[in-house]
Amino acid sequence: MTGIKLQYIHMLFLLWSIPAFIAIYVYAGQKRRQALNRFIDAGLIGRIHISVSPAKRRWKAVLIIIAMVFIILAASRPAWNPKPETVERRGRDVVFLLDVSKSMLADDLKPNRLERAKLAISDCIDVLEGDRVALVAFAGTAAVKCPLTLDYGFFRMMTESISTDSIARGGTMIGDAIRTTLNMVFDDQVKEYKDIILITDGEDHDSFPVEAAKKAGEKGVRIIAIGLGDENEGRRIPITRAGGEKTFLKYKGKEIWTRLDADTLRKMVNMTPGGKYLNVATGTIDLGNVYQKLIANASKKDLKSETIKRYEEKFQIFLSMALLLLFVEMAINDRKKENGNRAIT
Repeated sequence: MTGIKLQYIHMLFLLWSIPAFIAIYVYAGQKRRQALNRFIDAGLIGRIHISVSPAKRRWKAVLIIIAMVFIILAASRPAWNPKPETVERRGRDVVFLLDVSKSMLADDLKPNRLERAKLAISDCIDVLEGDRVALVAFAGTAAVKCPLTLDYGFFRMMTESISTDSIARGGTMIGDAIRTTLNMVFDDQVKEYKDIILITDGEDHDSFPVEAAKKAGEKGVRIIAIGLGDENEGRRIPITRAGGEKTFLKYKGKEIWTRLDADTLRKMVNMTPGGKYLNVATGTIDLGNVYQKLIANASKKDLKSETIKRYEEKFQIFLSMALLLLFVEMAINDRKKENGNRAIT
């Protein structure tokens, strides 16, 4: 037996309950003795034959406590005898490119564009099928918030922490965000199996997004653009000041109105192989369903194989021992053998 591993090691904290059970048993024994002394005159207690065997009762308690220890050990899921196993993985590299500019605070989607985008990403993570994911946030500049990973828990945590304060520089530079993704997230080893899911209202401040999308297409990267916001009337950008006062974002004394720029997004996706534009506008989107249709069924690359140690689970041994001890405990009769005299229990 080598390399013992406890998969739920935190279950061992339950062992601290064992002394409490022992204390309860001792206390119960003392209370029974006190009750018997009150019922029978103290001078007669030694001359009365008691039918219960204290020794057998103690043994029954010991068996129950040991059985509890085995049950706790079984709950910790012990395993040993690790054996190497090679796991082959296949999948795509998917980068979520999320607009966190102030315009994403517009409430033409409830509660606002950014929060709806985060909810959509979360829904997508629930249905991922082995693809590596990354998160890039952008406004006036771009930053990689999560590199390509299979750790969906970490990715989800980073997504939930995103806000309009995640990027210090204001504005919207979609082109720069795509270039950052190409240079800092994707590698150039394989010109396939790469997707950018761009979630934005499409407004851009002269960062040449169509040219950046064309460069991505030349590298074999597909862009799936999700357009959020009102394309016609637009919306003002609500903000809350330090004193709790709610107002709207202004520039040079005038309120800023933000509209969905769908035309730019359509031009961008047309520059990439298999690109797709989804005009959510002020409606709803099931990004998990989008993933299933456009990414999950797409061709996947063979990712780097991994050799892991597969442990043989042995919790059954401890559970069997516990059950055996409990059967023995039930089989033990804690009564003394009667010699024909009526006894008090």
